[in-house]
Amino acid sequence: MHADLLRLDVRKRPEKLRFDGRVLFLVDDAELMRRQLGGEELELTDELRAKLRDQISTDEITPAYICYYFDETLGQFPYLGLKAGGEFPVTRGSVKAGGFVCSVSGKRRGKGSSREQSPYAELMAGIRVVIAENIERIYNENCQNLGILTSTDFSLIDRIRRGEEIELEAFTAGVDPVTREIIEYGGLFEYNVARLQGKVTIPPLESQRAMDGRGAGGDPLNGGGPREPGNAPAPRAYRPMTIAEKIFARKFVTDAAKGETGVPWVQPGDSGFFRTDWRFSHEYVSPMAAIFFEEKLGPDAKVNDPSTIIMFRDHLTYLHEVMPPERVQLGLLDVARQLKEKQEEFAKKQGVIYYGERMGYRLGSEAICHSKMLESYAEPGQLIVGTDSHTPHSGAIGCVAFGVGTTAIFNSWITKDVRVSVPPSFKVVIKGKKPANVTAKDFMLEILRHPYIRDGHAIGQIIEYAGEAVEALSIDERATMTNMAAEVGAFTGIIAPDAKTVEYLVAERGMDRAKAEALCEGLFSDPDAEYVKVIEIDASTIRPMVALPGDPGNGLYIDELGDEPVRIDVAYAGSCTAGKKEDMDMYAAVLSEARAQGLRIHPDVKLFIQCGSQEVRQYCERKGYLTLFQEVGAEFIEPGCGACIAAGPGTSKRPDEVTISSQNRNFPGRSGPGRLYLASPYTVAASAIAGHIVEWVPGRAIPVLEGAGV
Repeated sequence: MHADLLRLDVRKRPEKLRFDGRVLFLVDDAELMRRQLGGEELELTDELRAKLRDQISTDEITPAYICYYFDETLGQFPYLGLKAGGEFPVTRGSVKAGGFVCSVSGKRRGKGSSREQSPYAELMAGIRVVIAENIERIYNENCQNLGILTSTDFSLIDRIRRGEEIELEAFTAGVDPVTREIIEYGGLFEYNVARLQGKVTIPPLESQRAMDGRGAGGDPLNGGGPREPGNAPAPRAYRPMTIAEKIFARKFVTDAAKGETGVPWVQPGDSGFFRTDWRFSHEYVSPMAAIFFEEKLGPDAKVNDPSTIIMFRDHLTYLHEVMPPERVQLGLLDVARQLKEKQEEFAKKQGVIYYGERMGYRLGSEAICHSKMLESYAEPGQLIVGTDSHTPHSGAIGCVAFGVGTTAIFNSWITKDVRVSVPPSFKVVIKGKKPANVTAKDFMLEILRHPYIRDGHAIGQIIEYAGEAVEALSIDERATMTNMAAEVGAFTGIIAPDAKTVEYLVAERGMDRAKAEALCEGLFSDPDAEYVKVIEIDASTIRPMVALPGDPGNGLYIDELGDEPVRIDVAYAGSCTAGKKEDMDMYAAVLSEARAQGLRIHPDVKLFIQCGSQEVRQYCERKGYLTLFQEVGAEFIEPGCGACIAAGPGTSKRPDEVTISSQNRNFPGRSGPGRLYLASPYTVAASAIAGHIVEWVPGRAIPVLEGAGV
């Protein structure tokens, strides 16, 4: 495979570029959007800039059902889910027909899902430049990997419209050296080919230069000293590091040809390639990555180390149950099935680990990808990449786990490494003791509404959770917090492993205690490690919360919702975030108490409970939860993603329907056309009984709306 790569001709872009096309301003005004799509040119006035859409998620750029396509057909669909003034003004093919070359928006562009279909759809529609006030990390990297140029410099807009030559440096200013060359070569694959051909070299890190010319190496978890006798000598200086930086230092690739890794220390901004322990993907992404892989390397090319690659059929298992008839008639169900078939074919051909469908009471998945990674594979100190923004789930036991796009995952199949510019870290310290009915989900909704996160300052940073309230959480609850680093816009989330981590590995994995303790050794942040921000929260002041429809950052205490009950139609209890064993314990605690009061699910509400893996399902069976759920009128669903991506039971069907869900995000259209509130497992279960949004207080009667069945 490397021999074929060595023969490829890859070259840098010209130093100056000219763009031939129009500029599309993504504004919160449906009429202005339609006028632009119809051919009208707008001037960037202060008034127009104030109308630019903020917080555009990848769900809006390419709604979930668009991602069933995995080829150039995606160019017909960018911005189909874009909400402007309460309307959806973009129609199929209108962006491509409009001749746009540049797309402009406001704050936090590309938040949410890691789907590379979003920038790929823009690319196939003719978009070559994306400009926004700030850009989410995974989306930005996906753009760079595909060759789309990104910038936060609004002065480029008029230059593009005038057809001026623009220096390539305008798009590389301020980025790390590796990212600069990826942009210069027009994409990650082209850069990697140049790297393998020796056309580019990665600049040595400061810690490598501190090795007194005697070679890199050393174990950052041991003060930068050599890993074992005979290795490279200790450096002359050592930088205090966070736990994430220590893991990055261990995984930094110093010699790809020899498979050598490890430097004494790293610091934010250090860029290069880092050796992965695990690489996983699911059927939304694997097919496109497989096509890229086969097109670039040939149909007979083999992946690097298939024993560390895992593929999952988890996202679309229940799609046939909820796809609207009009989309079935358009052939979208058949298109979606092709995703499953292509992934299965590629996984079998490559000999990778594969988790598929499983027949139980009804069809289900073996596991949601990141749920299974934490259950069975992740170990403290590992570096894990996955094609899902919620890959940070495994950070609950002290991993650096983060989401990547299609191009990055298929490149990792070749090289077994992934490019990273070490991000800065910020710390959230949660002190005190939480109330009994407050959960990790409530912690996250409190964090997400903090101005530092809401205004986009945390984009691309590592969020480290600490404090006695975090230490008191179980591993399942910690996973809720690291999982939702995705909603923060962070690079990843991480919690230092401790005695609870050891107990988890011993009890859940059957791991030898001595091995578990050894894995956790040294995995903590140094006392004088550097953070760009420290946020302190008092757990005792937090009350049960909801996030109002539209964004996970719209947090509000339930007792602040007002006097008028917020009636609900659907309650969804599940997803990777809330389909773990302890989440099932929470649903069961509320529902068993309700059963003791003679209550069932409110007659106006449908409650769906879905676990994250077959292992959790078996746990529910052993605990008697499946019987409990049935007795109170809930519908239990076999494992899978489903409602969270509008691909399974638990979604809304109409715009006037209201859903309360324990999932992790509620962007427009994310889980059906209705209004979606986010809440903890306790709140979702209690609200399903009550018929409206309520907090659960142990031992207190649930305030049921009139008409409840008894």
